[in-house]
Amino acid sequence: MGDRPVIGITSYVEPVTRGDWAGQHSTVLPHAYVEHVERAGGIAVVLPPRLDAEDTLVAGLLARLDGVVIAGGADVEPSRYAAVPDSRAQSPRPDRDAFELAVARVTAQTGQPLLGICRGMQVMAVAAGGALEQHVPDRVGHDAHSPTPGVHASHHVRPVEGTQLASILGTDVLDVPTYHHQAVRTHPGYAASAWHEDGTLEAMEDTAYPLRLAVQWHPEAGTDGRLFDALVEACDSRTRRG
Repeated sequence: MGDRPVIGITSYVEPVTRGDWAGQHSTVLPHAYVEHVERAGGIAVVLPPRLDAEDTLVAGLLARLDGVVIAGGADVEPSRYAAVPDSRAQSPRPDRDAFELAVARVTAQTGQPLLGICRGMQVMAVAAGGALEQHVPDRVGHDAHSPTPGVHASHHVRPVEGTQLASILGTDVLDVPTYHHQAVRTHPGYAASAWHEDGTLEAMEDTAYPLRLAVQWHPEAGTDGRLFDALVEACDSRTRRG
């Protein structure tokens, strides 16, 4: 590998208290994302959201990057996919929605490698014209996907044989970190690439691109770094091809 690929990771802007500084407006991202990108050989750059994001602005930003991770976080605003909010929907983050939906649209044009994680998978589906399931326990009758507030659980997923995801992670059942109460319901242009045994879609991909892949679980919260390895390798290969 020559120059290390530069990977942008989306983030929050939230009030944070540190020491004597209470409620300071801060750009926030769990550092585990950065650690995984750096361990895989990339250089991580944190991308704060912008409420004024539009495709031209985001295209100029992404031209400086080799690839992107759309990170996990709060629910996508239901109006973005023409739905009425469920009473259990989280408070919207308009700045993240605007910015990350533009990232999903622009990378579809540029072909830059993109990895969506949890919310990131949902953003990618919505940007493509898809829709979300607003409260998974209503369908499945259990809360295994997110049983304890503020704590990652684990559950099984099975990659679909013959998919790009399976080429990265294999086809055996995986035990993955999970924390979500919503899921992708429709995903135009993406193929399903992993499922939970209860019928919840757990990954999707578009193999028209070197790597355009999303997972509903939280690989950054675990020790299996193969998805981040695949992202950095896709960026490096794209750079070598020019």
